[in-house]
Amino acid sequence: MSVGQAHTKEHIPVGAHEGAGRRRWRAVGAALVAVGLAQLGLALARRGLGHGWTALLMFLAPVVVGGVLHIAATYHGTVPGIRNSGVVTGSLGRRGLLAFGLASLLVGFYVLLYWYPRGIWGAVALTDPLSRLLRGAGADQYFLYSFLYTLAVLLFGLRFIYRYRHNRYQVCRTVSVMSFQLLLAFLLPGLLRLLGQREHYFTYFWPLSYNNLFPRSINGLLADGHSLTIFIVFWGLAMSFVAVPVLTYLWGKRWYCSWVCGCGGLAETAGDPFRHLSSKTLRAWRFERWSIHLVLVFVVITTALLWLNALLGGAILGRASFLFAKVYGFAVGLVLAGVVGVGLYPLWGNRVWCRLFCPQAALLGIFQRYLSRFRISTNGGQCMSCGSCSKYCEMGIDVRSYAQRGANVVRASCVGCGVCAAVCPRGALRLEVGRTHADRFDGAEHPLAELRRSLRS
Repeated sequence: MSVGQAHTKEHIPVGAHEGAGRRRWRAVGAALVAVGLAQLGLALARRGLGHGWTALLMFLAPVVVGGVLHIAATYHGTVPGIRNSGVVTGSLGRRGLLAFGLASLLVGFYVLLYWYPRGIWGAVALTDPLSRLLRGAGADQYFLYSFLYTLAVLLFGLRFIYRYRHNRYQVCRTVSVMSFQLLLAFLLPGLLRLLGQREHYFTYFWPLSYNNLFPRSINGLLADGHSLTIFIVFWGLAMSFVAVPVLTYLWGKRWYCSWVCGCGGLAETAGDPFRHLSSKTLRAWRFERWSIHLVLVFVVITTALLWLNALLGGAILGRASFLFAKVYGFAVGLVLAGVVGVGLYPLWGNRVWCRLFCPQAALLGIFQRYLSRFRISTNGGQCMSCGSCSKYCEMGIDVRSYAQRGANVVRASCVGCGVCAAVCPRGALRLEVGRTHADRFDGAEHPLAELRRSLRS
């Protein structure tokens, strides 16, 4: 070795080899994911490589191995903590060309899924072996969607855990939503069908799963006469009218929106890179208040009319009762929850559905605002007005304005994700559960009066 070579080697910065190594492994991971997605693309074109389990594994194995490798190479060996560099400057993070391209792909997928399923039948066939194993029946477009949805939650959930691994609260709630999605939203419904029972999603109930309380659904379940279906009826009623108010009083809406719900699970994991895109303007907040509560009113009126119509023997809606329910399912269940709610992640933020349209979030938010012990307390003396809390708030709350005043954050829209507290460099924010609901803000001791005042404003 020459003197010049030795001199050059001695002055290589410490960690440079590790950085280059991580970049190589990230590239390998990305390449593997691309191979898996190429197999999915070939399946969509009905030109997939192999058949049955071979075809499925040729898609699944590269995506899982490559995804895990890419995540590990990105975060392993780095200092725990949230790195802000590049969050809002990349093409995906600032509504650039990549963001519009991804949004177009997501919207296109939902359009095919709901209205032109033949266009994705090749991908449906790809998951057929797994469907027959778990459900004892061939795959359809909704099993494909559930499979891809669960895969996204698990892989991006692992990324979220690595990214926020210094924060126990973030790790625990991410493990929770991953578990609920895998076990109760994916495996259990398939097992029920395998056992000859109805598929049921126990983590969704009225008003989010709006038709669970429609007369046709209730009567159909009770007509089965099976103990399981009767349990499903009472489970839905208990969750909707007992668990929601009690659990929300105790812990706020976070018990559901950030720990259980599959919609929130996808938003928190796959949607994490887009959380800063939610608008914090007063105009956006006003629109949100109208849009989300109008959807709640819509589902309440729809459910009440359908029950009244059923009790009066069809005297109100007649044959239009089924059409009435279908209109709600189309407008809210398909267009707003799917096409808009997920398809526009890269443009409007990861909680589009939760912020603007989810009736469950609206109902939970009413309880949280007026009758809950949960709040995010602030220490105005510690706040240095950096704005990180507001930037990272996926629900469009200007958290900084509360911190500057030293006021508790008590908003109906807050899902208690806790990321605002996690990114605060001064520890000025804290998620808390007080002894009572009455000490959170002026007027909280009179919830009904405060509700009336809010309705007039």
